[in-house]
Amino acid sequence: MRAMAVDNPGSPPCDKANLLETLTYVLLLFGALAGGFVSGLAGFGTALMALGIWLYVLPPSLAVPLVLICSVIAQTSTLPSMWKSFDLSLVWPFLIGGLIGVPLGTMMVATADPKVFKLSVGVLLLIFSSALYLNKRPLAFKFGGRIADGAIGFAGGILGGLAGLSGPLPILWANIRGWNKHERRGIFQLFNFTVLATALVLQTVSGLVELKVVWLALVAFPGTLIGAWAGARVYHALSDKHFGDVVLGLLFLSGLGLVWNSVGTH
Repeated sequence: MRAMAVDNPGSPPCDKANLLETLTYVLLLFGALAGGFVSGLAGFGTALMALGIWLYVLPPSLAVPLVLICSVIAQTSTLPSMWKSFDLSLVWPFLIGGLIGVPLGTMMVATADPKVFKLSVGVLLLIFSSALYLNKRPLAFKFGGRIADGAIGFAGGILGGLAGLSGPLPILWANIRGWNKHERRGIFQLFNFTVLATALVLQTVSGLVELKVVWLALVAFPGTLIGAWAGARVYHALSDKHFGDVVLGLLFLSGLGLVWNSVGTH
């Protein structure tokens, strides 16, 4: 593990080690709480909040599978209170397309450059989230029906397998379809849950989930549950418009993060 710490040559080695360990667990719990809250509120976004915190104290090899585990935990914990409000007839085209696309995206990893896709999706999110926020007229884009929905899920699955970006396209698409907050939430949550759970199973079978990740997940478990519970309470209190604003804000932040990750570090 790595962590930020103020270098003080006069500090005993044991004090530094204790400080680093304490900082690691504090940020681990804080990231779990923040990621769980956003997931409970919007049905997605665990990685958006948690990774930005955890990568200060954890290497990507631990932080990425930990995010998958906590995402699945958060979404599973809120499903019982959301399930009856979901319209499953809207969700299944996204799920079928996504499950077909994930293995194709995984096969593309060896030949494609994920940074190009991250930059493209980041710019797309910045443009469309801003345009949708500034647009004051309600949208109800009907083009393509369920075939178009399945195609968007398929594209999301490919991006998920290639670069871990399963959510942005279906989430953006659901916002321009004119669906209410429960219909959109059903697509966000069930699509991301299915794709992330599949990715977690594949990583576990491939031996990519270390025993240390399981221990970290146990530590993060309470914070994830508490955050998801609090986020779900806020979700139920939001109007359709306010929920839409929250989603567009998260998409904009996701776009900024993707663009920065692609070009800001060069």
